[in-house]
Parts: sequence; C-alpha cells; structure tokens
Amino acid sequence: MGEESPILPRANKPGKRISIALAITVHLLLAAFLFYGVRWQTKATDVVEVELVRATAEPAATPPAPVAVPPAPTVEPPPPAPKPEPKPAPRKPDIAIKEKEKPKPPPKVEPKPPVNPFQEQLKRELEQTNQRKNADNALREAAQKQASAARDKAMTDYLGRIRGKIRGNIVVPPEVKGNPEAVFDVTQLPSGEILTVRLKRSSGHATLDAAIERAILKSNPLPKPQAADLFSRSLELHFRPLDD
Repeated sequence: MGEESPILPRANKPGKRISIALAITVHLLLAAFLFYGVRWQTKATDVVEVELVRATAEPAATPPAPVAVPPAPTVEPPPPAPKPEPKPAPRKPDIAIKEKEKPKPPPKVEPKPPVNPFQEQLKRELEQTNQRKNADNALREAAQKQASAARDKAMTDYLGRIRGKIRGNIVVPPEVKGNPEAVFDVTQLPSGEILTVRLKRSSGHATLDAAIERAILKSNPLPKPQAADLFSRSLELHFRPLDD
C-alpha cells in the first residue's frame, strides 16, 4: 500500500501538457481573428475616403461639340377628310308593339279512375252478347225476308192456279167492249169446296159479272195450296176478260 502512492502523479503529467497546449492554441486563433477583423474594417474605410477625394478633385469633362443637323424637309399636310354626313335618326314605328300575351296555363287533365278488371270483363261480355244478338237478329230478318219472299211466291202461284181454273170456265159475252175488271169474294173450305160467292165490285156489265160468277161455281172445288199454311178461308179474286 505504501508503494502505489508515488506512481499516480507521474501518470497525469502528459494530460496536463495537452490541455495547456490546446488552451494556448485557442487563444492565439482568437487573437488572430480579432486582429485581421479590425484590419479589414480599417482598410475598407480608407478606400472609401480616397475615392471621395478623387471624385471632387477631378476637373469637369469638356462637353462634346454640337453636331449640325440638316433641316427636315417640309411635308405638306394632307387635305382634310370630308366630314361624314349625319345619319338620320331612326324613325319610330307607327304601330306600337303589342305586349306579348301571357301563355295560357295548360288545361287540367283529370286523372282517369282506376280500371276495375271485373267491370272491364263484364263490359266485354255485354258487348259480345249485343254483337251476337245483332247478328242473330240480322240472320233472323234475312231468314224472315227469304221466307216471306218464298211465301209470297207460293201464294202467287196458288192464286194463279185458282184464277187459271176459273178463267178456263168464263164465257165472255160478245157485247162486252174493252177490258173491265170485276172483283169477287169467295169463301172456301180447306178442301177447296166453295161455300159462298159474292160480287164485291162490278165490271159495269151485268152479263160479264154473271158469266164470271158461273165460272167460279163451275170450278168447285178450287185448287188446294201446296203448303197448308198458305190456305186462306176468304179469297179476293180479280178478273179481266182480256187478261191471260
């Protein structure tokens, strides 16, 4: 323990030397910086003063000699342009413009009621029924017309056979002149048997009326119709002596 104490101070001597050297170096650099900085400021001020003295001491420069400029050629001014004629003021329209009529609002369209499918179906069925009825009526009318035409034709044939049979039995008196007409009502049975003969309208000749009545009674029984529905109990018969 007594031998280690003298070694410690020897080991710290190099460190102290380095610290001292660094401190000296820093001080020298700081002194050099201050010196050169002050010197630079002093030199800059001297240069500015010298330049100001020289500027005031120099003599004024001689102005350049004037150069002779030739006179510019005279140019005649152009003739003045003619003044434009004043435009006439716009004429006001004689007819005042009417104000535009305000557009009329569009007509209100009422919304359609909702469609009821049941009513639509019922309407279609009703229309179809009416169409069928109209078609049936048209067919019925056509059939009736055809039946009526056929009946009229059959009736004409039936009466024609009756008149033909009676006409074959008429003996026209020679004193009858012209073609007078006599009308008789005849009542008969379905078998064609004559019940009564009555003069409805005279021809104007009693002998001709009597000759036609005798011919009717002589034609008993009268011809029967081909269809039972054509039978008529009362017949109105017309006769002319010159008719075929």
